[in-house]
Amino acid sequence: MHWLAQTQWFSGSIPGAGLKFHIAVTLILAKSREPQMISYGYHRYPGRLFVVEGTDGSGKSTQLALLYQWLKAEGYPVFFSEWNSSPLVKDTTRRAKKRRLFTPTTFSLLHATDFADRTERDIIPPLKAGAIVLADRYIYTAFARDVARGCDRAWVREIYKFAVKPTVGFFFRAPLDVAIDRIAAARPSLKYYEAGMDMGWADDEEESFKVFQGKILDEYDHMVSEFGLTQIDATQSIRTQQRQMREIVSRHLKEKLKEKVVLTG
Repeated sequence: MHWLAQTQWFSGSIPGAGLKFHIAVTLILAKSREPQMISYGYHRYPGRLFVVEGTDGSGKSTQLALLYQWLKAEGYPVFFSEWNSSPLVKDTTRRAKKRRLFTPTTFSLLHATDFADRTERDIIPPLKAGAIVLADRYIYTAFARDVARGCDRAWVREIYKFAVKPTVGFFFRAPLDVAIDRIAAARPSLKYYEAGMDMGWADDEEESFKVFQGKILDEYDHMVSEFGLTQIDATQSIRTQQRQMREIVSRHLKEKLKEKVVLTG
């Protein structure tokens, strides 16, 4: 299917998505095919991008929040970006989830649109200015979730090829049973898409969630070597994990300082 035809099908599959949203999806997918587009791994910005990944319940958000506080206290200019937080697609996402209109492909394209908007507004400008950007989930979340839902692995990666390669991608790996126990303790109930109920894996929400998270974890394990993710044992104490993060981040910030000295020397 031609990319433009695909976006037209996508907007038509979510009633009420509107012309603005259709244009946004069309533009982002068209952009990924532009000859002049800078592809993953080829951006050169003075800033540093650190991202956290992992299954639900891995503790990644807690670790990123602690890292953010530490970097701010150290005097670094720090910006934060969170998965699925773009105002461009917020209303469409809410309506489609409420009416259970998503298919795996439409879900994938919606998140790609969200990510493209945040990349343009929240990620690239601070990196160009030499600041630090912290991202709670990045493209690897899409690679894990979308493929778990049945999307083609190569197709999903192609959509996100415009993304900036992170300085470090942290993967907080928690055994499936540990992660699920944490989620069960923190959330009274699971949402329809969160539990993967749209896929028909199981009639029970908790069982469907386990299947979904297991598939996601398999994809993350596959990506560690493919994308050079830095794996951290998420069963360690919060203090130990944070110390490991800070040591790794500090090394890259020292490299940045050396680069600055060379350029100004």
